[in-house]
Amino acid sequence: MRSASRTCSGTRTGSSSSSATARSSRTPASDPAQRGHPPMTAAVEPGRANGRPAGAVADLCAPTTAEKVAELRRRRAEAEQPGSPRAARRLAARGRMTARERILALLDPDSFVETDRLARRDVEGYAGPQPPGDGVITGLGTVDGRQVCVYAHDATHRGGSAGAVFGAKVCKILDHALRVGCPVVGINDSSGARVEEGVLALAAYGEVARRMVTASGVIPQISLIMGVCAGGAVYTPAFTDFVVMVENTSHMFVTGPDVIRAVTGERVGMEALGGATVHATRSGNAHYAAASEAEAIDYVRDLLSYLPANNLDPAPGWPPVSRLEPTDADRELDALVPDRAATPFDMHEVVRRIVDDGDLLPVHPDFAPNIICGFARVDGVPVGVVANQPLHLAGAIDIDAAEKAARFVRFCDSFNIPLLTLVDVPGYLPGAAQEHQGIIRRGAKLAFAYIEATVPKITIVVRRAFGGGYAVMGSRELGADLCFAWPTAQIGVMGAAGGVALLHHRILAQADDPALLRQVLVHQYEDQLLTPYRAAEHGCVDDLILPSETRPTVVRALRALADKRVIGPAKKHGNIPL
Repeated sequence: MRSASRTCSGTRTGSSSSSATARSSRTPASDPAQRGHPPMTAAVEPGRANGRPAGAVADLCAPTTAEKVAELRRRRAEAEQPGSPRAARRLAARGRMTARERILALLDPDSFVETDRLARRDVEGYAGPQPPGDGVITGLGTVDGRQVCVYAHDATHRGGSAGAVFGAKVCKILDHALRVGCPVVGINDSSGARVEEGVLALAAYGEVARRMVTASGVIPQISLIMGVCAGGAVYTPAFTDFVVMVENTSHMFVTGPDVIRAVTGERVGMEALGGATVHATRSGNAHYAAASEAEAIDYVRDLLSYLPANNLDPAPGWPPVSRLEPTDADRELDALVPDRAATPFDMHEVVRRIVDDGDLLPVHPDFAPNIICGFARVDGVPVGVVANQPLHLAGAIDIDAAEKAARFVRFCDSFNIPLLTLVDVPGYLPGAAQEHQGIIRRGAKLAFAYIEATVPKITIVVRRAFGGGYAVMGSRELGADLCFAWPTAQIGVMGAAGGVALLHHRILAQADDPALLRQVLVHQYEDQLLTPYRAAEHGCVDDLILPSETRPTVVRALRALADKRVIGPAKKHGNIPL
């Protein structure tokens, strides 16, 4: 900052009156400059002006180096302060962090490099001053030593609303991420487009959205919803690969409660309309609902540990250390499947005994729980796990399950993450509601995703694989590289009870003891039409394995498929049934 004693006249403030007196005593005749002639050089010593060295006048007006350094420090300190200290205190009182605190919690210590810290723009008609950064923080850093780009809305400045500067800064960091090939994490806490910037705010969202779509399938994109995300602000997270919300503090909706009440008369609160629980369990817009901001950030850090930096790099793996002989945990699988096909069991127990350390990072754990999706490692290699869950809807596939799994499969394929599919499916969920809501079109997405995927695909039929459910759950016919079945598997058009009722209804109607005859026919149906040996004989499964051999078999399969390459026909892209 300039010293208060300096003036732009090049003289000290205290000497200004005497200089004015001296100038006023001159007469036009005696002052050559007043007559249009240059002053006499003989009166001035070469290299000096008024007794000072040349340039001294300008130096008196210019700030010193120390003042320049102090000015930068002042501006930096201003940029690092919340837009409103009062708003920051309100966040802290509710257990929430500021934008800068969220970024620092996500990234490794001392790794954050901020970009456009001092950016701001004057807008015609804009009311009020703009702080440096203009309500969004952008930059780059590392997570577990791996490069990531990040941006965060600052809700303490105009509610995190977005305008032209937001668009310029976020576009710049997205462009950087595409150039270097690293993931992007967006931390959203925004009331939407900044009204006073008009079309400039809308244009900013358009520019950001276009870059996100360009980056889709090239670099992983993750959204953290840490507060309100309303109006146009919700669409940019919707473009990203994963959306993480926080219970009780995150809200996401296109139209807020007040507008809904004014237009439709419907009264609904923010939590019921667009809270984390709603989006994690009903709409499917959130892939994970965390109990706190710290847990949400930890989930994102864990998620990044399974993902490659981009679609050309391998996913981060560990050295292979798997034992190829069955362990005691493996042998527990031999007794896991119940004797009665109608008795459910927890498919998580199978997953835990196959993956390294029993660790599965769930994706959409509370949405469509009849199908399990998540990331794990097998022999140190990251894999995407897709598995039917018999504890919910008997593992049947409904609309939500099909779309959930299809999107997960397509993500894994985009980033070269192998797929492990565990099957216990009675088929698609029947019912008029499912048919009317589009189970044909929407259920076909899962089959489309598996067929289109070119990553290594390994399928294990654990128990039932009936009808369309058999086909779409990574079957050999849809492109599985290796497909195995347990001796407990039943593979066919439909289950024994339904098959017998369809094929033998007339005989059963005429029988003296229909219950006894039904039992006999069911037994025959299972032995002749559902046996996994029939599927093995016709090459529909590559081999039958003991349950205890599953983990070693998957390890060997992944090693064998590590160098898989697929070259498809030339085309722009497929047309998945959206």
